[in-house]
Amino acid sequence: MTQIDPVTMWSIIVGLAIGSFALRFTFIGIVGDRPMPPWLLRHLRYTAVAIVPALIAPLVVWPTATDGQPDVPRMAAAAVALAVGVITKNVVIAIFAGAGTLYGLLYLLG
Repeated sequence: MTQIDPVTMWSIIVGLAIGSFALRFTFIGIVGDRPMPPWLLRHLRYTAVAIVPALIAPLVVWPTATDGQPDVPRMAAAAVALAVGVITKNVVIAIFAGAGTLYGLLYLLG
């Protein structure tokens, strides 16, 4: 592994900090005192619905625990969590059902 040049590393850190501040300041400082248009609010409702699957899908399809090879317990847990979530419309119950399925199948299948 090679050492990262300190100037490059700190340039990236400072650049990310400025970008993060600018993004937050845009919504809090500039737009924060004005009402947002209804079309934007309608689209912002779907942010969590888009982010959560984007975070979870790589962990199901390419799990690091199996060196990137899909396996039955993780696929089954994702399917059970999806089915329970669609049926019950309750995120917490879906998470616990998926977790229970994952740990149960990992215990049974080794």
